[in-house]
Amino acid sequence: MRATVCELPYRPALLEPAWESLAAHVRAERSELVLLPEFAFVEPVWESAPFDPQRWAAAEALSDAWTARLHELGATWVVGARPVTVDGRHYNEGFAWSAQGGYQPLRRKFHLPDEPGGWEATWFERGDAEFARFSAGPLAFGLSICTELWALDTYAGYAALGLEAILSPRATAAATTAKWLAMGTVAAVRTGAYSLSSNRVDTGAGTYGGAGWAISPDGALLAQTSENRPFCTVDVNPAMAAGARSTYPRYVFARPAP
Repeated sequence: MRATVCELPYRPALLEPAWESLAAHVRAERSELVLLPEFAFVEPVWESAPFDPQRWAAAEALSDAWTARLHELGATWVVGARPVTVDGRHYNEGFAWSAQGGYQPLRRKFHLPDEPGGWEATWFERGDAEFARFSAGPLAFGLSICTELWALDTYAGYAALGLEAILSPRATAAATTAKWLAMGTVAAVRTGAYSLSSNRVDTGAGTYGGAGWAISPDGALLAQTSENRPFCTVDVNPAMAAGARSTYPRYVFARPAP
């Protein structure tokens, strides 16, 4: 499967041309799956507290409008995370959109920081504690939304599920890119799956640092986005992931207990 990771700005004046460029890239590379950043199209409401119903409603409406445009990318599958309200409760919801099936909820973010600049537990309810297996055509994947990449206890479960990729929409700072890349590598090596991530980027303020990545099941950095290369497409080979699960260090943890 051809998969594209990216970095995108959320500010409208920058997002529109970036979106057109992403669509052109996806079509030129014949990408089948596009991974978007966390809350790709809206302002980072979590940067301030308290919760503001009007700002939330605006973010949700804008996400609705952009979700209706996902077909413009020309990909078979698009995966991301966006704000949703369900029964009056506010969530960060991972989703998969497909050309045939439209919008499909996946899981809602469970691990939520709550600190200056990242008041997520103030803005979102805790979602799904289960890290399940999802499918995008032939690709079996798990969804770890941003902070959830640090949930090391999920990797044994992911390995047991036989996943071929871990998809991670992010909204992370430029100053912390090295740490996040290290964790993406751990995710790949421990599970024997590809690690794919896309990040927000804020060229003006420099808060969000881009650096989307594609990492092989053995931890090799296949591609990383940058200001000069905001979109990267790689071949994700399910057979390679299946083979990796039987090699070190994965097989050590797959052995039955004595």
